[in-house]
Amino acid sequence: MKKIHVNISQTTLEAEKRRRGEIDLLRSRLHLLNGKEKVLMTMYLENGNSCRQIARLTGVSDTSIARRIHILTERLTDGQYIVCLRNRDKFTRDQMTIAKGYFLMGLSISKIAAKRHRSRYHVRETIIKIKSILNDCG
Repeated sequence: MKKIHVNISQTTLEAEKRRRGEIDLLRSRLHLLNGKEKVLMTMYLENGNSCRQIARLTGVSDTSIARRIHILTERLTDGQYIVCLRNRDKFTRDQMTIAKGYFLMGLSISKIAAKRHRSRYHVRETIIKIKSILNDCG
């Protein structure tokens, strides 16, 4: 961990505190991810690997890795799926699976429909219903 010097401005210290808080939040929500996304975020957050190091290991460009980390960070901190989890008594198991695919994993309606063996219409209507429940909750 970096040493904090006396001559660092207050705004810099506050920004560092916010950043540490965000990292702690991300670490606490890592269990929500599956597969490649979980491995990627674990390598980045827990192991401290840089995007360039991860890119070399995976054979993907470092820009793609950085973009993927940024998108996953936004989705984990966004909170829409977290609100779904907090209100899971209002949703069926199928709706929660669709919510996870859509809000957390960023899957398209078509991909969710194919993966869940549902029609695109069913998935779209379910997402609309989930969004309306989320609006009522928040």
